[in-house]
Amino acid sequence: LRTIIERFGGGPVGVDTLAAILGEDRDTIEDVLEPYMMQEGYIQRTPRGRTATKESYDYFGLEMPDNE
Repeated sequence: LRTIIERFGGGPVGVDTLAAILGEDRDTIEDVLEPYMMQEGYIQRTPRGRTATKESYDYFGLEMPDNE
């Protein structure tokens, strides 16, 4: 979540880019991590990539940018 927020301004960011930065397998992100984060409301999948939600910013005590 912090990677999406800090390195990509909340997104969108593609799953392949996330996998490369995190050193994680794409399938692990899609099959294990992403379903949990979506269920908890922390990320959304869009046609352009994954985006952090207000809940993500709230979790870290960060202010969500106005352009979201």
